[in-house]
Amino acid sequence: MTAISDADPADFVRRLFDAALAAADPAKAVPDFLPARPKGRTVVIGAGKAAAAMAKAVEDHWDAPLEGLVVTRYDHGADCRRIEVVEAAHPVPDSKGREAAGRILAMVEGLEPDDLVLCLISGGGSALLALPAEGITLEEKQAVNRALLKSGAAIDEMNCVRKHLSAIKGGRLAAAAAPAKVVSLLISDVPGDDPSVIASGPTVADPTTFADARAILEKYGIAAPEGVAKLLWAEAEETPKPGDQRLSGAETYVIAKPQACLEAAAAVARDAGIAPVILGDAIEGEARDVAQVMAGIARQVVRYGQPVPAPCVLLSGGETTVTVRGDGRGGRNAEFLLALTVALDGLPGVYALACDTDGIDGSEDNAGAILTPETLARAAAAGLDAKAMLANNDGYGFFSKLGALVKTGPTRTNVNDFRAILIQRID
Repeated sequence: MTAISDADPADFVRRLFDAALAAADPAKAVPDFLPARPKGRTVVIGAGKAAAAMAKAVEDHWDAPLEGLVVTRYDHGADCRRIEVVEAAHPVPDSKGREAAGRILAMVEGLEPDDLVLCLISGGGSALLALPAEGITLEEKQAVNRALLKSGAAIDEMNCVRKHLSAIKGGRLAAAAAPAKVVSLLISDVPGDDPSVIASGPTVADPTTFADARAILEKYGIAAPEGVAKLLWAEAEETPKPGDQRLSGAETYVIAKPQACLEAAAAVARDAGIAPVILGDAIEGEARDVAQVMAGIARQVVRYGQPVPAPCVLLSGGETTVTVRGDGRGGRNAEFLLALTVALDGLPGVYALACDTDGIDGSEDNAGAILTPETLARAAAAGLDAKAMLANNDGYGFFSKLGALVKTGPTRTNVNDFRAILIQRID
């Protein structure tokens, strides 16, 4: 057992994050869910930030012939021998992703009932598996994607729109593979672990509609480009719905979830004599609003010892959003942590980490950052105005200047955001 008093508190919250990442390692998660070898061909396809690592795990544990292609984010590749790995852009799709998606769709067409399609899906797949529906250009899809990312829309809302602008998402990929058997292994990066939302559910029936997609664009004031508007209002071909016979034989397994990562971190905390409190694995909302709530809970612990006395650690996951109003740098984790810094106002004994488990916070080179009780004072001494930088959405700039960014590089997994708020006893 390692007591927290024997370690730097900032190092301790980083150790909790490392435990969370280990719990979502594709090398550990994939093997137990591999299906039986088929009589026919095995075609491995996939998309997402963990897709290459998942493909490597398949290769390492599959002793029969296989072939295939997966697409992942730039710099997220793995050393695969039999499964081709293509790297493409995220979060805004590019031509590499479009070409890879087209090739994946072609690979599964014309298969037989004795063939197996093993689909490896993880967060980021929506942007990486980018095959625009007929009548839409890649540029139009990029424009809608950028607008959604800035709007503050929740992930299920964004993915509803993406499904209805796609030739491959929302169950269309599984429908194209029929009558082959389709087995999908999913690493969840969405609140609630809904397979139809993870990477926009390319192999899962879609309960949403064109009308839902239109309503989301209207809700956030997003003007649809000409091709997009024509498609959404024409409603020519809906996504496959629950009960569609083409998907009747498809099997779907969520093999790694945010909750398991929180439980792994909680075990490390208990071993160190720290009481873990898991607040939830599916927390959503504006990052700065969530930070206000978390600050309130931290103050309740410090003042009243509720819901548990210090020392304790508040653990949470999910996917917050950021409505971009400024021109600063940073993703939702840096935004959350900067808002928490302002809300805590130097509260003694409180340390916090907020990181994206894929290692990339938004489109920056950091996973997130770490907050200490001295952060606000250090910022003031360095001439940094925390409130002004928050208003400018410049969480990256704030923590970068303080040397408090967490940089892991690509982790090749993705189970959403991880937050840990450590509250020490103040005597």
